[in-house]
Amino acid sequence: MATVSQSTASLSSSGKSSHHNRPEDESKGAGSMAEPNDVEKLSPSPPPTGPPQPNEKDLYKPKSPRFWLTLLCNFMALFLVALDRTIIATAVPRISDEFNALGDIGWYGSAYMLTTSCAQLVYGRIYKFYDMKWVFLVSVVVFEIGSAICGAAPSSTVFIVGRAIAGMASAGIFSGCMLIMIPMVPLHRRPAFQGLFGMVFGIASVMGPLIGGGFTSGATWRWCFYINLPIGAVSFIFMVFFWNPPKEKRPPASPGVHIKRLDPIGMIFFLPGTVCLLLALQWAGSTYAWNSWRIILLFALFGACTAAFIVVQILKPKTAMVPPKVITQRSVAFGTAFTFFLAGSMLMMVYYVPIWFQTVKQVDPIKSGIYTLPLVLSLVVSSIIAGIITQKIGYYVPSMLVAPSLMSVGEGLMSTLNPGSPSSHWAAFQFLTGFGLGFGMQTSGLAIQTVLPKEDVSTGIAINFFVQQLGGAVFTSVGQTILSNLLVKKLSGIPGIGGHVIVNEGATQLTNEVPPEYKDRVIGAYNYACQRIFLAAMGLAFASLLCAFGMEWKSIKKGRQGPPPSQPPENGSQGPNEALLRPSSSFPPKDPSEGPTTNGLIMAKKEAPAEGLPRQHLRSRNSRRESLASEGRASGVLTKPPPAHMIPGSPASVKGSPRSSDQKIEQDRGSSYHSAPTNMGSQEMKELPSPAA
Repeated sequence: MATVSQSTASLSSSGKSSHHNRPEDESKGAGSMAEPNDVEKLSPSPPPTGPPQPNEKDLYKPKSPRFWLTLLCNFMALFLVALDRTIIATAVPRISDEFNALGDIGWYGSAYMLTTSCAQLVYGRIYKFYDMKWVFLVSVVVFEIGSAICGAAPSSTVFIVGRAIAGMASAGIFSGCMLIMIPMVPLHRRPAFQGLFGMVFGIASVMGPLIGGGFTSGATWRWCFYINLPIGAVSFIFMVFFWNPPKEKRPPASPGVHIKRLDPIGMIFFLPGTVCLLLALQWAGSTYAWNSWRIILLFALFGACTAAFIVVQILKPKTAMVPPKVITQRSVAFGTAFTFFLAGSMLMMVYYVPIWFQTVKQVDPIKSGIYTLPLVLSLVVSSIIAGIITQKIGYYVPSMLVAPSLMSVGEGLMSTLNPGSPSSHWAAFQFLTGFGLGFGMQTSGLAIQTVLPKEDVSTGIAINFFVQQLGGAVFTSVGQTILSNLLVKKLSGIPGIGGHVIVNEGATQLTNEVPPEYKDRVIGAYNYACQRIFLAAMGLAFASLLCAFGMEWKSIKKGRQGPPPSQPPENGSQGPNEALLRPSSSFPPKDPSEGPTTNGLIMAKKEAPAEGLPRQHLRSRNSRRESLASEGRASGVLTKPPPAHMIPGSPASVKGSPRSSDQKIEQDRGSSYHSAPTNMGSQEMKELPSPAA
């Protein structure tokens, strides 16, 4: 027994010696630095640059006044953006009348949505690398500048420029509102708070058409944008004094690094491609024919730029605005497609339902705002209900199935309206549409927060908001194309009313330009065009329903279920960063880089530890590993020395070919292995050779 113990100890010492005196270390010379020990190898690496990610449990303090003041600031900024999205809906006809530009109606919404969608991805990168507080506050200031330009615009072109500036800044506000709330509220409690998020959004949407209609009829439509100035000032002041996000030290970077972080190569292809798409949709059928070389060229440029953008994202994933590893995740892919179609359906209803009331029902902007209350009030109610139900059952997919189902039914019924439809019909149809919309507004974002690792959540949220804005921009232009094309088709036979007159006149002004005997014909043409727009919205809702069937069923009560920040764990282990004991295929290792050896086992090379893992925990874990190994030797598992041909330097190990030695080892293993796994944190002890009797 003494000989056995001495041989085992000698083998163990030999393994340790090979760990600290590897051949490559000797080749470095006497002046080379000593190799770090096990604890130093497992010490945590510096955290990646990114937005502060404090512990959710530390920030979730619902009894703290600062907690609610921060949320109040957050919701005020959200209210500001949501109000600006809908306040223009009832004012669009009057704006187009004043500027004599019916053809620009689509741009009043598309300019805002286009710049928002383009800037959304950039803000996703900015929030990741720069101070969240100041990025958010600068966005509020720029938004105020854009609103001031819209209010003072002397022409339709200047107005569109102001909308573009405001839309660019709203992307930063919208992303910031969600990113502020995410670290403050744990995932399993987040649906209720996102219900509040949806409620604020809905209340702003309710007040938007009413305020817009009141300003348009009682004063001027310009106050629809001047009203943003005091609201933005209050939000800015509250944020400065009450919001103190955790600070993070970031290493200095050169100007070139700052530029690369924003993916400039991708933006070179993405921006012109999106603009070409919107121009083609805006001009086709109204300014130019669909088979015009200009329209064909725009679509071709869009396709080429999009293909180039995809290639850039694949080749440069580290700086990509749309990282392939994020967008190819199943729930992210289907969730963003769901958001794209749902947002397009929503914006088509928000913009063209007021136009239907003002042109078909011949009501003023205030009444048209009041008549759209069923659509938005039901949205507020259902968003709260959806948040409560989702938090109760723990799954978000049911809401994603209910939302487009109700919306498609409601929008299909809206397409049956005519000038003589009673109020009970259009009110009930709007209520059904809005109730479905409220169920689906926030669910895709919650899914992204559940399936992605924390380091990718901000990118996923930015992508989701991007497709939401892009969907609104694209399908608002589609609605304008449908409206213009059908009006030209239906009214071109009226004497003195050509296609250019129909396109350039305002939405409500056109009725007054035709002779009295043709007034009913104009109303019928508007009703026919709006019916087709509502049918298009129904088709988009049905497309979002198909996307919902592709979502993964993940429970928010189990916490975030995406892969860890680094590589996924193996064999059910808790992390990928501890050393893994595995049986050796040759002894001693042919390549010293395989790691130290002990009793026929090879210690795999230690990988980088999980970020933030305390050094004290690493020491205790290593001590526990050594203790378990000692217990195994004391219990007799390793009481017999290995065969002579396995002992380094023995004649048997030198004698004979490596092939025959390896075959002998494999035969010994196949007959003597028994199951003796030991759980060591994130490690797994493989089966050990059983001694012969």
